[in-house]
Amino acid sequence: MAIFDLLGRRWALRLLWELRDESLTFRELQARCGDMSSSVLNQRLRELRGADIVTLEEGGGYRRTDEGLALVRALVPLHQWAADWSKRV
Repeated sequence: MAIFDLLGRRWALRLLWELRDESLTFRELQARCGDMSSSVLNQRLRELRGADIVTLEEGGGYRRTDEGLALVRALVPLHQWAADWSKRV
């Protein structure tokens, strides 16, 4: 799967964003993304791990890889634009 296809899948960017600053367990991620089913969460994490964007730590937490950090840094300007836009409307 191409990275653009993966990032375009529902919840993929949200998961990456939630992992931007800290490692989170499956349950913590599920709590932060309350509408996501456990099967979809499991599938997206598997896909993000396969793309070397997210890794599973020994203690069971998920964290972003160095590639994931580079991707998060690319998303920060988009996040800022969205925050500025939402203040105008």
